[in-house]
Amino acid sequence: MNGAPSAASQPMDRNWSLVAAGAVLGCVAIGTIFSLAVLLAPMGAATGWSRAGLSSAMTLAFVSGAFGSFGWGMLSDRFGPRMVVLAGSLLLGLSCVLASRANSLLQFQLAYGVLLGLATSSFFAPVIAATAASFDRHRNMAISLVSAGVGVAPMTMSPLVAWLISHYDWRETLLIVGVLAWVLTLPAVWFIRAAPEATADDVSAPSRQMSAGQALRSRPFIVLALAFFACCAAHSGPIFHTVSYAIGCGLSVTTAVTIYSMEGAAGLGGRLLCGALADRVGAKPVLVVGLLIQAFAAVTYLRVNQVDGFYAVAIVFGMAYGGTMPLYASLARDAFSPGILGTVLGAMNMLSSLGMASGPLIGGWLFDRFGSYTWLYVGSMAVGLAAAAIAMLFPTSAAERLKPATA
Repeated sequence: MNGAPSAASQPMDRNWSLVAAGAVLGCVAIGTIFSLAVLLAPMGAATGWSRAGLSSAMTLAFVSGAFGSFGWGMLSDRFGPRMVVLAGSLLLGLSCVLASRANSLLQFQLAYGVLLGLATSSFFAPVIAATAASFDRHRNMAISLVSAGVGVAPMTMSPLVAWLISHYDWRETLLIVGVLAWVLTLPAVWFIRAAPEATADDVSAPSRQMSAGQALRSRPFIVLALAFFACCAAHSGPIFHTVSYAIGCGLSVTTAVTIYSMEGAAGLGGRLLCGALADRVGAKPVLVVGLLIQAFAAVTYLRVNQVDGFYAVAIVFGMAYGGTMPLYASLARDAFSPGILGTVLGAMNMLSSLGMASGPLIGGWLFDRFGSYTWLYVGSMAVGLAAAAIAMLFPTSAAERLKPATA
């Protein structure tokens, strides 16, 4: 009882094959979605479909993925993560194959947007829930490593798709991507398994009698979901619009794009750093500090107009938003039992995805309304500070977590 893991928990902390498989699944899924950014121009030239119409497929993917995440999470709790991830893997390749055969823009939007979004969302809540339930001492690092697969996607899948499109047309490229998705994800499914059921004397299994419905109305869920939504709404606008802002400051397009790449690379490092720190001092203080750094880094973009300044802010901003993202799942595991964790994380991911979708839209509206990005970055700071304030309300004791949200 002195903080030492029980004999039953020690083997779970060695389940690194689950972590590796989860990282592969996340890399392939996100890499497949963002392949559209590479294929956009060749597809438009070959088909005559508009850029807006093609780009809307990615919007559909995020929207369908947001709601799909909640459904997959519930199915994971009922049937186990392996069955859900298997269905998602099959759907992932199938969506690319169907998209490669699309004869109209609508067919492409349904296949690459709706189906691919649903397939991708099948990986995150079930895999993160299984990982969070399988680790005690190194839980934050394990979740961060799974999340790191997303950060690796732009450095692996995107160059591959760029090479394929230089040798094949877009239909053959998507067909190859679909087959490759099956080749990479289906073997990884074998390593996805639920954690052993918690025993009656396992003090790390909180709220064992709480149902999924009670969990979604509880104070811990509401606090985490609102903080997650605000966190994503705060950083998605700057992520999407900083390239345009940098170009407006006189930087070349190529240089401005490297700022975006710098944010992504820093986010990968931030996941590992925050995961290690959270295992030492706890997830809540690291999350709150990370959200504060993210908020002030966002508004600092207004103080720079040279490439060196942009790079410096991008590193800090990227590490902050990348590092905080996996910590919500760890805190959810502190508050909820593994039996309902898939549902809880699925609902949280749904709200965070809606937050991600709101930032670019609001940022564009603010620019059109005021003719500059000043209010975007000021607003991002304000929302980021609100996220930190909300996260501070997360209950730290088991007794507080069991109180209803209205208490």
